[in-house]
Amino acid sequence: MAQKHKWNMADTITSARMVFSLFLLFMPPRFIGFFAVYTLAGLTDALDGWLARKTGTASEFGARLDSMADLLFYGVLLVRLFPVMRQALPVTIWYAVAVILIVRLAAYAVAAIRYHRFASLHTRLNKLTGGAVFLLPYMLALSTGIPYSWMVCALAFAASLEELGIHLYRKEYRTDRKSIFHGKNGDTASG
Repeated sequence: MAQKHKWNMADTITSARMVFSLFLLFMPPRFIGFFAVYTLAGLTDALDGWLARKTGTASEFGARLDSMADLLFYGVLLVRLFPVMRQALPVTIWYAVAVILIVRLAAYAVAAIRYHRFASLHTRLNKLTGGAVFLLPYMLALSTGIPYSWMVCALAFAASLEELGIHLYRKEYRTDRKSIFHGKNGDTASG
């Protein structure tokens, strides 16, 4: 029988990201308040996983809640920041984003077929991409916004390819997989 999940502080912090994301829907993107709430939401993303590991409360439920909070956060950002980014970035970047989304959706589809569930991995590359994407609104305010955006696209493409590869070649779903090379005990063995 599966053990019932006990709500913990990390889950509360993850849920705060969902609330902050909803607040962002109603704030103008270039407003200082938007960036304040945006920064708080980003801090919750960094803090929840660390706290769960530190307190021994990491769980599959928490990982799923974190993935849902991330999807909501980035979905809201897409709605709120897309008009600003569409004006600031060249059209070729949007073609790159489309390719990245196709690869990412393919990874989700393969995971759904292989594991019979939604699976979004917290690999090192995915975390690095998340951090880079998080900094994007700040970087767009600087003259380095376009080169930085290309770097984010390259990183996101590598992370998406890695996740697709993991879902294609690994037999079992493991939320703690750090990279495509990460085996059962952190080695390069299959797992």
